[in-house]
Amino acid sequence: MKLFIVYIILFLLSLLLTLFIRSLAIRKSILDFPNERSSHKNPTPKVGGLAVAIVWFLGLSYLYITNNIDHKLFFSFIPGALLVVIGIIDDIIAIKPLYRLIFQLIVSGIALFILGGLGKLNLGFFTIENRLILSILALLGTMWFINLFNFLDGIDGYIGMEVVFITSSAILLFNDSIAPVLLASTLGFLIWNWQPAKIFMGDVGSTLLGFNIAVFSIYYQNTSKSSLLIWLMLSSVFWFDATLTLFRRYKNKEPLIVPHKKHAFHRIVQSGFSHQKTVIYAFSLNLIILGLAYSSIKIYNLLLPLFVLNILLLYFVIKQIDKRKTFV
Repeated sequence: MKLFIVYIILFLLSLLLTLFIRSLAIRKSILDFPNERSSHKNPTPKVGGLAVAIVWFLGLSYLYITNNIDHKLFFSFIPGALLVVIGIIDDIIAIKPLYRLIFQLIVSGIALFILGGLGKLNLGFFTIENRLILSILALLGTMWFINLFNFLDGIDGYIGMEVVFITSSAILLFNDSIAPVLLASTLGFLIWNWQPAKIFMGDVGSTLLGFNIAVFSIYYQNTSKSSLLIWLMLSSVFWFDATLTLFRRYKNKEPLIVPHKKHAFHRIVQSGFSHQKTVIYAFSLNLIILGLAYSSIKIYNLLLPLFVLNILLLYFVIKQIDKRKTFV
């Protein structure tokens, strides 16, 4: 009951802090001005993710002080503070992609070192154990999550709703007591980011959220609380879209670092859906995936087949989107 009250306080703090940061961003002209690649039409305050970050680290600190979090997990989240600093700078004065990648590599490497690498990968009916290879893949995967959450922060409410879904699922499936802190931190922001968005998250929040989800998944796999595949299922709407889009752009010989509007959610909006309807559509798809994740926990030998079914489902959905708005 005491922790529940803490979560409510964190939600209210996120709600009020986002409003304060919005007011500050307007006064300081920290705005996102629309261009040909934007999904919004009016200049909108950004760096709203700073509120998420502040509340997240406050909540983590409380759990640490009250001994409600594994110290290894707590310290593995702390390097994310560097992403917040880099994100703020990048939101105000753009940082070169190479420099961002270097910082992301450092942050991911430190977190993975604290977690002890990735020691195994449970696929349900068998387990892969090769710490060196798995840790290298985990390092690259963490960096990919940091970036894909940034890539897919493109329409009102999308990234916030995805994090709300993942954290809510962690609470439901694993009775996790740390995920509610991220849920509360994000939900307070989401209210102001819902269409029409009053403020955007910016790199300061999106990169941190991607990093946090990656850390959760590695920690859960290492402690045998859950397979990393289940976390990949819960986040699959994001990483599958980002990965497939990147592959398609590579095949088209497009410059991969150039911003674009070709992700599935972009094309749904371009086909006539509102931001709100698109987010609800994605959330509905996530509920089906949650059912697959739940089934994989109950029948663990079906984990890998259900993961494959998850991917096939997403591929089918994207092919339907292609019919509404062709990928060119």
